[in-house]
Amino acid sequence: MRDAQGAQQVSTEDLFDQIGRFLRKHRLRPDPSHYAFAHAVLSAPDGPLAAQVAQLTEGGVRLLRRDIEALGGQVTEPSAVVDHDGPCDPAQREGQADRLVAETQEYVDGFATIMHSIHAETRGFGHDLAESAAAITTSPGLAEIDEITRITTAMIGRIRESEVRLAKAKHETDVLRAKLIEARDSARRDTLTGLPNRRAFDEAFGARDADKGPYCLAVCDVDRFKRVNDAFGHGVGDRVLTAIGQMIAAGCEGHLVVRHGGEEFAVLLCGVSLSDAARLLDSVRAIVAAKRFRNRETDSPLGQITFSAGVTAIHADEAAESAFARADRLLYTAKGDGRDRICAA
Repeated sequence: MRDAQGAQQVSTEDLFDQIGRFLRKHRLRPDPSHYAFAHAVLSAPDGPLAAQVAQLTEGGVRLLRRDIEALGGQVTEPSAVVDHDGPCDPAQREGQADRLVAETQEYVDGFATIMHSIHAETRGFGHDLAESAAAITTSPGLAEIDEITRITTAMIGRIRESEVRLAKAKHETDVLRAKLIEARDSARRDTLTGLPNRRAFDEAFGARDADKGPYCLAVCDVDRFKRVNDAFGHGVGDRVLTAIGQMIAAGCEGHLVVRHGGEEFAVLLCGVSLSDAARLLDSVRAIVAAKRFRNRETDSPLGQITFSAGVTAIHADEAAESAFARADRLLYTAKGDGRDRICAA
């Protein structure tokens, strides 16, 4: 859209998307100085800076460091270039994405703090000057009153304009920070069940606090789940997985329950002994075993669906792989002993 003078305006949501594309196109890290340069270019698309950038990048050319600095921008050290083609290995790409989100979050948090501080310091300045100008105009006998009033009025206008721009920048950083927080949460959540995922589990396992222990680990696996998929289809199987995952989460409220992969769930229990953890998981097992699942489309019964679990105490300073391997062995002992049971050691 355009304002009263005909200058093109950019909505806040569109501006965020454009800034992201601009940084990616020119391979710039999400650094405040790069964000500020992109914002200056894109927030005034009809302005002289945008025109210069358009001329330099005509034909899809990427901006160079010297171009950005010649236009008044700043390129940070060390290397500001991000290889967006990136590694081909999915695990490496995932790690790179995590680092990028965390790095961007840090930058935006810092920038938001600065904007909040400036906004708070300048919030009342324009109002105070307006009152001072009003006082000057009511003071007789000052030969310079007209000039003082003119200067003060101009200052008030500039400060009010700055306050509006600061408020807009503060809003934009708050929105971007919220989007980044949402993105980080999404990266740690299983899209099917809505539960936390393996990444969330690994982070929580690594962040254990010895003062809040002891800790136990349970690995749960839905019994004969392939039969459900084969007999009723994967859509029904997905709904069964979601229901069982939510039942385990509800029964283990206060502890971390994640979908670890496939039909397997992991539970990180904090502040409970091994015997208490086993009893808790067995109570959840009984609830699931007692539920009578039905096909939502046909209302026909699916038959009894159960899960088995291996539960173990986590040793101090133990690696996740070690504890998980032990719980996994206990799980398969439970499966071998007839399924629909808990094996703890």
